[in-house]
Amino acid sequence: MPSIAAFLCLPLVVLAQGAGWRANPDLAARLTAQRPDTNYEESRVPAYTLPDLLAGPRPIATPAQWTPRRAQILDLFRDTVYGRSPGKPEHLAFTVLEENPRAMDGAATLRRIRIASRQGQRSHQFELTLFLPNTPGRAPVFLFINNRPASLTDPARREKSGFWPAEQLVARGYGIAAFHYAQLAPDDKDTFRTGAMALFDDAAPGKPAAYTWGAVAAWAWGASRAMDYFVADARVDAARVAIVGHSRGGKAALWAGAEDQRFAMVVSNESGEGGAALSRRSYGETVARINTAFPHWFTAAYKTFNGREGALPVDQHMLLALAAPRALYVASADQDLWADPRGEFLSLAASSPVFALWGDAPIAPDAMPPIDTPLVNGRRGYHVRTGDHDLTPYDWDRFADFADRVWKK
Repeated sequence: MPSIAAFLCLPLVVLAQGAGWRANPDLAARLTAQRPDTNYEESRVPAYTLPDLLAGPRPIATPAQWTPRRAQILDLFRDTVYGRSPGKPEHLAFTVLEENPRAMDGAATLRRIRIASRQGQRSHQFELTLFLPNTPGRAPVFLFINNRPASLTDPARREKSGFWPAEQLVARGYGIAAFHYAQLAPDDKDTFRTGAMALFDDAAPGKPAAYTWGAVAAWAWGASRAMDYFVADARVDAARVAIVGHSRGGKAALWAGAEDQRFAMVVSNESGEGGAALSRRSYGETVARINTAFPHWFTAAYKTFNGREGALPVDQHMLLALAAPRALYVASADQDLWADPRGEFLSLAASSPVFALWGDAPIAPDAMPPIDTPLVNGRRGYHVRTGDHDLTPYDWDRFADFADRVWKK
């Protein structure tokens, strides 16, 4: 088998033609007719070269040598994509608003927790929903960033949805938690700074802001505050917490996992551009399109790369590599060409040199699995599912299967 370096030196446009999943050509043609200015054809993907994960003045061959390079890459993403976020607020408090030890017909304990932050005279709060299985010992937990209606993560379980199948995860022995992203930053270009960001907006008129974070980073910041709570909860196994997100929530989950290494597993579901997919492929959603439609998601510097992805000092394989040596799962959907399933897989494959530092075998760029056939390679997993842009019980079962394996549950 060729070496990792040999794979990365080959034109990725050629490698994309391997066996496994392929986009439905009829779907690609139909989407092209709807959006003629959007590329849905592999033949139109430009040739590109990805930034070198292990670049540096000295060879990187050990985890210890990766540490300063990791910090450098993290700063590159802060400066060019997600912005700089604050850490913990000056004061952080947790209040249990409700506890029901007989939830889910006795299978789980429900806790609703208010997470309150105070910075100077300013305050912010949001609510975390947590179900823990009523089994002995500390429970591993899947934390979900809910970017759809709050009712889909209903703590009372009057509404149950496959988007967040809490009962399914509890039955498998996992805790499951969620918060609604809009409580951290409203998903609106005019009001997004009125949530958690308002705690730290201290810049005087004409003075640069201390924190340049966009909404994606604010949602990720909320995940870290939830993690602060898990560390304090005696029934949570804080060493086995997975951060999960779908679509824009998946972008936030990846960034939360990059900035906060307490998350033992990072799960991205159809996160696409600005998430798991390689920007340089210019397939489906692009940097220019996402910055135009959602100007509040990223730092202002990201907009300077509209239409010039090749000039970015990073690409998303570098974001995925920041999860190492922790567990990482990327999921795509067959009909969700906007999120570029192949670009998500190629990004995962291109993260191989970093995971190899911990002994993981490389994922070959031409080894994209067939539809509904999960691939698990050491600390990384991937699947492309039948269906459209959504999060389903099938996806959650694959995430739990992966957790069973890497956590040896």
